[in-house]
Amino acid sequence: MIRDLWDNLIDSLVALGDVVRFLVRLLAQTPSAFLRFNLVSQQIYNSGALSLVIIMLSGLFVGMVLGLQGYQLLQRFGSEEALGTAAAIGLVKELAPVITALLFAGRAGTALASELGLMRATDQLSAMEMMAVDPIQRVVVPRFLGGVIAMPLLSAIFSVIGIYGAQLIGVQIMRVDAGSFWSQMRASVSLSDITEGIVKSCIFGVACSLIAVYEGYYATPTAEGVGQATTRTVVTSAVAILFLDYLITAAFL
Repeated sequence: MIRDLWDNLIDSLVALGDVVRFLVRLLAQTPSAFLRFNLVSQQIYNSGALSLVIIMLSGLFVGMVLGLQGYQLLQRFGSEEALGTAAAIGLVKELAPVITALLFAGRAGTALASELGLMRATDQLSAMEMMAVDPIQRVVVPRFLGGVIAMPLLSAIFSVIGIYGAQLIGVQIMRVDAGSFWSQMRASVSLSDITEGIVKSCIFGVACSLIAVYEGYYATPTAEGVGQATTRTVVTSAVAILFLDYLITAAFL
């Protein structure tokens, strides 16, 4: 059992090293990728705009639930007017970046991994190499940058829609004073809270996009291999998001 644990640890460290080397290759070719910004903008649309529906619906319902639960909790202490503060801080600092990243991994991450895996299985990437076209620069880097750029934008939209959902429940249904709701929110939410949310969403975007393109690019060129790469993308991204969320939160504290 000890030998198996040691072997698994070594395999995990080797895989982590491969991911880091792959990230260095992507970052080295990032400047040249912006010379063909049309490819990057197309991937921003695929990763960001096509995820808007699920992000907005999830943000609305999360905000509504947060409004209900927050009102019920604050009512016990006679602080219903602080509902706007609780909803805004909870969404901006924690819920919006984390839930957006999880949804992004499930929608856009799987799409990236399966697309690259299918290109590997059908020898499209090998054909590019035979034509002296670098598939990392032509295919992988634009998809990686599209996910990295789209994640903070989706997180911001999630926060805005979530705050609207909390206001819809708190002010329109629970009859919390609208002036207290918005004034306390503006007075309590600081720049550091917004900065923490932005930093989290950017790091989550790098992690989710990197895992997706790595798993897809190195997928086994079979139908089963593509399916396994897609599954690993979701599982690994979810674990990485929660682990990085704890580290970033502890660093800001």
